[in-house]
Amino acid sequence: MTIYKKALPAHNMKFKFKGAPQVIMGHTRMTTQGSEKINANNHPFYSEKLGFALAHNGVLYGEKYIRKTEKLPDTDIETDSYIAVQLIDKQDALNFKSLKYMAEKIEGSFCFTVLSKDNELYFVKGDNPMCIAHFNGFYIYASTKEILTKALKKLGLKKYKEVSIKEGEILKINADGSRERDEFNMNYCYGYSWYDYGGRPYYYGYGRKKNKEFTDEYLEELVACAKSKGIDKSTVYELFDMGYDYLDIEEMIYDPALMYYCLHEEELYDEI
Repeated sequence: MTIYKKALPAHNMKFKFKGAPQVIMGHTRMTTQGSEKINANNHPFYSEKLGFALAHNGVLYGEKYIRKTEKLPDTDIETDSYIAVQLIDKQDALNFKSLKYMAEKIEGSFCFTVLSKDNELYFVKGDNPMCIAHFNGFYIYASTKEILTKALKKLGLKKYKEVSIKEGEILKINADGSRERDEFNMNYCYGYSWYDYGGRPYYYGYGRKKNKEFTDEYLEELVACAKSKGIDKSTVYELFDMGYDYLDIEEMIYDPALMYYCLHEEELYDEI
């Protein structure tokens, strides 16, 4: 297995494949925790113990608490996603059982892709969007249907079948192209950043910030992700106008309570 990653926009990365790989797993990271300038914080993450690579789309909460209660070793990797690798490693195997264990321990929003050393590709589908297409013996996937459709159009691939995957499901694509499935129980418990203030929820430490620069490509992906969660693009634009940046809004999409607070911040302050 070869992992190549850099602190660069994906379209600026240049690399060559060694031989003819059966599986290629790509990931473009929007930084939420852990500086992207430290390459160890970037996806995919590699398991030295079991020889798999893992990438995560979403935001996890309480990873320090999980590391403590599960007696997992400390790590220099600052990214919340790495806790998933450690939980799988703890089970001494990469399979449906260990992935189910991991998915039921974590809290937050997620969709994981996990590539084994035997060219098995797993999708662990939480409440984050995921779209998979199958055509002529090949599979290709992306975080949303809009992004995948756009990519397939650019590649000139028109005839394909969408592969279903639902929330709380693990899909395994074997090296021969066959598929297997299993399920896990979703953990919908959020709230590590909330406490009660005068009988009302209040988000600690969250404030408006000056917009960071963002590209049309990032905005397009953000709007597509919001749409998959039932959030209108006008809400995304409103949050930008309020001063929140791309990463702030991405986190809100995965945490409806946080989005509600940020949209009604002044009203809530007036009530308090």
